[in-house]
Amino acid sequence: MSEEKLYAVKNDEDEWLDQDHLFGPGAWATPDKDEREKVAKRYGCHVVALVEEPKKVVLSEEQAKIVKNAHGCDYPLTSISGDAGENSNSDDEELLMNAYVNGYTVAKEKKYNVKVPYAEGWHFQKYSPESKRGLHNNWRPFPAKDVDSNMSKDLFLFTEAEIEHYGLQDCEKEEVTDDEV
Repeated sequence: MSEEKLYAVKNDEDEWLDQDHLFGPGAWATPDKDEREKVAKRYGCHVVALVEEPKKVVLSEEQAKIVKNAHGCDYPLTSISGDAGENSNSDDEELLMNAYVNGYTVAKEKKYNVKVPYAEGWHFQKYSPESKRGLHNNWRPFPAKDVDSNMSKDLFLFTEAEIEHYGLQDCEKEEVTDDEV
């Protein structure tokens, strides 16, 4: 993937040459390096290639831990290869190394409200001290009428892993966005 670079002229005082041939905070950049070289020579300055900051890689929490651990090691590639596990492939290692070099963000895990089948206005709720059903319900989610203002909305939010764990994967689910939480 070839990216076009832009070139600008800068003096020894870290000031940029602008389109009016004045030095200051604004730069006049073009993809024509030869043209910028001529201008730099005329003003006794140098040409600087402007490069876009690389995009951060989006990682899972588990992948982010691997990259974070690698930053504290003397041999990050070895650390990443080892921590990625024997089931990893070269694409996984390349993704993690890219994250190590260019930075990363952790993907937010999607959350869902899980509808109780055949019960309009009912969703599954997790056990909480507020529900007082824990021990009597084997600490499993239970049907509850829609959220009222006194209850935490988090009690009704399930991740994919929780849906799988509690055997709710056959139920209809509604993705909840950050602004709804």
